[in-house]
Amino acid sequence: MPYGLLADAVVLAHAAFVAFVVLGGLLVLRWPRLAWIHLPVVAWGAGIEFTGGICPLTPLENHLRALAHQQGYAGGFVEHYVFGLLYPEGLTRNVQYALGSLVLVVNVAVYAWAWRRRGKGAGVTVSVRRPQPKP
Repeated sequence: MPYGLLADAVVLAHAAFVAFVVLGGLLVLRWPRLAWIHLPVVAWGAGIEFTGGICPLTPLENHLRALAHQQGYAGGFVEHYVFGLLYPEGLTRNVQYALGSLVLVVNVAVYAWAWRRRGKGAGVTVSVRRPQPKP
């Protein structure tokens, strides 16, 4: 079985999840019902950063890499794939707090904007009047 390909698929799913955590509020602007999925995802993503936890997808990826006879990695997804590019010395707790805060600030701003936009349009009704034929 192609465990390496499965591990790569987990990485792609993990990256999509992280992108949805950070930017999913923008999708909620278009599809408001998506908030029921997005808000718990934001809570999970921020919670992982604030607690210093590891997302379950990371051990799954490492397990699949081991089955493919590839080397796994220590730490979390963000530390390995994202901060590996920006901060080669590693991810600190302060950086994790900053990331968790960034996730919350970005999403609170998007949701506040969506709420204001929705509130402004809530009391407005539009009626179309057709011209009456002249007798």
